[in-house]
Amino acid sequence: MKEIFDLINEMSPFLLLGFLLAGLMHSFVPNTLYTRYLSRNSIKSVIYSALFGVPLPLCSCGVIPTAMSLRREGASKGSVVSFLVSTPQTGVDSIIATYSLMGLPFAILRPIVAFVTAIFAGQMVNVFDDDTAVEVKEIKETHNHEHHSFMYKIKEALEYAFLDMMEDIGKWLVIGLVVAGLITVLVPDSFFEVFKDNSLLSILFVLLFSIPMYLCATGSIPIAVALMLKGLTPGAALVLLMAGPASNMASILVINKVLGRKTLIIYLLTLICGAIVFALGIDNLLPREWFVPNIAAAHGDCCDEGSSWFSIGCTILMCILLINAFINKYRGKSHCHCHDHGCECGEDHCECDCEDDETLLFHIKGMNCNHCRTNAEKALLSVSGVESASVILEGGSANVTGHDVDKSAIASALSDLGFEAEF
Repeated sequence: MKEIFDLINEMSPFLLLGFLLAGLMHSFVPNTLYTRYLSRNSIKSVIYSALFGVPLPLCSCGVIPTAMSLRREGASKGSVVSFLVSTPQTGVDSIIATYSLMGLPFAILRPIVAFVTAIFAGQMVNVFDDDTAVEVKEIKETHNHEHHSFMYKIKEALEYAFLDMMEDIGKWLVIGLVVAGLITVLVPDSFFEVFKDNSLLSILFVLLFSIPMYLCATGSIPIAVALMLKGLTPGAALVLLMAGPASNMASILVINKVLGRKTLIIYLLTLICGAIVFALGIDNLLPREWFVPNIAAAHGDCCDEGSSWFSIGCTILMCILLINAFINKYRGKSHCHCHDHGCECGEDHCECDCEDDETLLFHIKGMNCNHCRTNAEKALLSVSGVESASVILEGGSANVTGHDVDKSAIASALSDLGFEAEF
């Protein structure tokens, strides 16, 4: 428990700051900015996509429907793959958390590596996989960034940062911290002696379990720290930080279904090659003391010198927010948007005069986070005849209200995002 508490104390101030910055980005940056420059099958759209993806705080599962939504709105295959590679690897929250626990060199390298590998992957798709233009489907916006007041946006940013994001990655952050603590306590130092001074073997070992496993960009940090403290190379730690968040079985299945097998093969090969190249470069071209002392210093400071009251206060606040997120998640929350009138139809009193509309109840399979829920609602609202859509993440229940709503159109809109409708 002490190892876990030490890690949380080291990370909590930076995590809170990262969540806040992520919330401000979500509230103040219009969604249309991300789709305006991504439609062409060109290197420029791939670069824009990588640039947009690096700072976005989307988790490994949340990036899937978001990327598929960009595809539905006209983004090219290359830009979608670039987005899929760059976004889950890093974000403003994970960059700050990386600095807190792994030092400045890793904090600088993570976004650079994500950016370069994303451009490489996207351009390979442009070159080797002929893109077929998709029909651009108009999506009704759930937020109008230009007409809400400044205080409304601040409130929205705080709710997104400390409610939605906590729900999305809180569980995986806790799992990462627990796993890191268990590795530190239970795994003997001699366990990784076979990998000592063998950079390539370390990298391949980490790749083997990183690609199919689900890891979020922030939750992977304490695991990487624990593995380095046990003797794995900095390059192998970078592989975990890259491949773990950027790929998992869910993303592999959805990419194969929506973008095709050729795109999936290019996606995986470029990710693997990029991870190996950058990892070998770090282990063989950069001084190891840039990385190991930062890890050891962070671990030693938090263990030997005690934690400041500020860090302890941030840790307490972080725990409160996580507990609240778990309670909200498993209690179930309804997010309903009635866009023609701007009210929430789930209230006892509804002023949108939609009593005459038809109501359709069904379930959605494949949602894992609030980004999934938001994209599912946007997809439902794009279907002809739909007036309002309410999706509850826990249990995957959905409620659609409108006139002459076609079930097959709903199933198709959700399928484009990698979800499945069950009527």
